[in-house]
Amino acid sequence: MRKLNTAHACNNLELVIREYGHRVQSLAFVYLKNKFDAEDAAQEVFVTYLRRAPFFLTAQKEKSWLMTVTANKCRDMLRSKHREELPLTEDLSYLLPEESDVLKAVLELEEIYRVPIHLHYYEGYSIKEISALLHVRPGTVGSRLSRGREILKTRLGGEL
Repeated sequence: MRKLNTAHACNNLELVIREYGHRVQSLAFVYLKNKFDAEDAAQEVFVTYLRRAPFFLTAQKEKSWLMTVTANKCRDMLRSKHREELPLTEDLSYLLPEESDVLKAVLELEEIYRVPIHLHYYEGYSIKEISALLHVRPGTVGSRLSRGREILKTRLGGEL
């Protein structure tokens, strides 16, 4: 077992939370549709980060690791709670009306469409990167993005 320099690990964690905290919490919210569950998931992700003290050659590798751990934690939470997908209950009034409408429509999608759309359009991941994060083929990601866009276009009255 390697010895962990606690002060260094905590400083590093603080930087990582500052850099990626919003993204981790945002992805968790897309999965869980609940602010408090998303905060719990994000906290677990950063505890995992602190415990494992991983080293990454690039910031992109670190971000990908965090997003993968977040997705896994959220799926675990959904399975452990034996819950079905919940309707959105969060107040999104802090967003501009047009942003709020689009985000609500995205959050109402099934998870298989919602998560790739979030990762692609909100986080800027490529199809290949999403494929690696979600452990599905790139063609599957492309199909889910296409189908999700069609559903959104219909729900938003052709405004995409």
